[in-house]
Amino acid sequence: MDWQGQKLAEQLMQIMLLAFAVIAFGAGYLMASFQTMILTYAGGVVLTTLVTVPNWPFLNRHPLKWLDPSEVEKHPKPQPSVNVTQKKKHIKK
Repeated sequence: MDWQGQKLAEQLMQIMLLAFAVIAFGAGYLMASFQTMILTYAGGVVLTTLVTVPNWPFLNRHPLKWLDPSEVEKHPKPQPSVNVTQKKKHIKK
């Protein structure tokens, strides 16, 4: 799953859980049944999990391009310069 896929999965999860909470509350209220409300919401949680947790192809539309190990060796990580000034914390006595 790529970064955009993670964002989409998070948004889908929030929208679906909110929608199922509203639907479950409405169904439970109309039927005057707490059990109906809980079962409706539990079904929504299961459905939301099935939609957002697996690595579906629509969540992997923007794959990351990784460097080959040989490319990493050609371009080493830059080292911080020695001349960088650091802020000193002043201690009050």
